[in-house]
Amino acid sequence: MTTHTRLTFHGPLSSARADAIVDRLSASRPRTVLDIGCGWGELLLRALEAVPKARGTGVDLDEADLARGRRSAEERGLAGRVDFLAESARDTARGPADLVLCVGASQALSDADCPTAEALHALRGLVSDGGRVLLGEGFWERTPTPAELAGMWPGASESDHHILPALLDLAVEAGFRPEWTETATLAEWDHFESGYQADQEVWLAAHPEAVEVRERLDRHRSQWMSYRGVLGMAYLTLVPVSGWTA
Repeated sequence: MTTHTRLTFHGPLSSARADAIVDRLSASRPRTVLDIGCGWGELLLRALEAVPKARGTGVDLDEADLARGRRSAEERGLAGRVDFLAESARDTARGPADLVLCVGASQALSDADCPTAEALHALRGLVSDGGRVLLGEGFWERTPTPAELAGMWPGASESDHHILPALLDLAVEAGFRPEWTETATLAEWDHFESGYQADQEVWLAAHPEAVEVRERLDRHRSQWMSYRGVLGMAYLTLVPVSGWTA
């Protein structure tokens, strides 16, 4: 069964928003790009296309996603300028880089239940002076109710995420200034969540006897309906403060 073929990005990110983000990030002409928890690295590859002299490194533990990234790099003539590496980002020595991407992957930098603060401090050490960090991070659009939390992922808690003002404060405390703040729309979320399951839903319609697949898809859809409109995704373009020390 094929999966995720309907998705360009592994998150609630439209191509239009991605292109605008890449235009902004490429203005500083980064020479090196590091993607933490890169998945199949679509945003990384778009950044390399926008800056022909840049070289990129994507780090992730999912071999299937990395293989997809390598295939895409080959198809786009970028294979000689990017490495997709199957390794942990925890305490990585791959930085500093002029541009660091960490989109929906702060958990790759910290074991904390809410990894945002530790991830931001790690990112500050991974970006070059004068560089940029793009952080894609979940946040609460509003405080979730107990009933909503009960329907989300196992063990979901209000402390799993911050509200947007607190997220921005954490970025400043970690040694950044927020150059640009934007958040995913509900339409971007719906596109992502539908695309996440679409291939499997079509397969299941032709194989209704697959009980485990049906239960998994039904469970995820129920979870999505519990956090739909409650869980947001912020895309923060962050500038490291010169001379900052922890």
